[in-house]
Amino acid sequence: MTFAQYLKQRRSIFPWIIAGGVIMTLLVCPSCRSSLDNFLSIAGLTITCWALMWFGNEYLHEYLDERINWTRYPLKRLMVGLVALACYTVGTTYIVVSSAQFVFQLNLGDIFDTIYISMGITLAISVILTSRSFLFNWRQTAIDVEKFKQESTVARFESLRSQVNPHFLFNSLNALTNLVYEDQDKAAKFIKQLSEVYRYLLDTREKEIVSLAEEKKFLDSYLFLQQIRFGDKLKLDVSLDESSVMVAPLVLQMLVENAIKHNEISQEFPLTIRVYVDGNFIVVENTLRKKKQLAGDSPGVGLDNICRRYEFLTDEKVQVMENDKFIVKLPLISQPL
Repeated sequence: MTFAQYLKQRRSIFPWIIAGGVIMTLLVCPSCRSSLDNFLSIAGLTITCWALMWFGNEYLHEYLDERINWTRYPLKRLMVGLVALACYTVGTTYIVVSSAQFVFQLNLGDIFDTIYISMGITLAISVILTSRSFLFNWRQTAIDVEKFKQESTVARFESLRSQVNPHFLFNSLNALTNLVYEDQDKAAKFIKQLSEVYRYLLDTREKEIVSLAEEKKFLDSYLFLQQIRFGDKLKLDVSLDESSVMVAPLVLQMLVENAIKHNEISQEFPLTIRVYVDGNFIVVENTLRKKKQLAGDSPGVGLDNICRRYEFLTDEKVQVMENDKFIVKLPLISQPL
């Protein structure tokens, strides 16, 4: 938002500033009561100073909120805010007073009380508002952290439950039964990959983030099981490097699982899933041919859960696009120091 747009939104405050400046002048400037010219000059100066300090400090406060996140850098935001507001208020007052003395040849004694009392009031209000914002954001952060812990626990439970539900076990064991007679070596590999899936689920129960290398290894095991089940009806293209970036655990598997669950998979209409890195994002995209939604089925719940989890892990947003393909872009998370 530009400063002009900001002033336009706050135009209803101008009458209050004018009234405040007039009252302040009458209260603290005795000489203004006997001289109309003196009153108009000092009242105008006071109103100008009030307007500059009020709107400037408020705009500066909102500007800093956009640049420095209270949640991630609370102490830095507090200190920068207090210093910036103090410097702006004092600097504005000095410029206004110096200009008034030079242009209007006003007596410093006449304007000292009105201007510097106004500056003191503005500084006090600015400190109170900044401290209030700090406390409110601190409190909100504590609430959000607790909420995230609950949501994260639910998300991990849902991910685990989606893997150990009877349908997954039935499909996996049914595929294994056929493999035992057809290809014993592949059956042994199938059992190993199935054990890797469950081991990873247990190992990541208490983790908020994991390395991309760990997540890729788990995804490869999961995709192997699905590839055995669907054969050439499921086409997979996974291109993930072994970089040191981090991701939220199980999210790639959840997105692949959603694609399999909610789209038709047949010889006529094979499902193609691609997983790759594009800039600062991991992209999961799949061809789109939706099944009819079953009763009680809610395809948006898992995706919404992923979006909320990433809100606590990075400032970047999860991006979701749907046209001829369904695409989800997950922000990469830097390796913690």
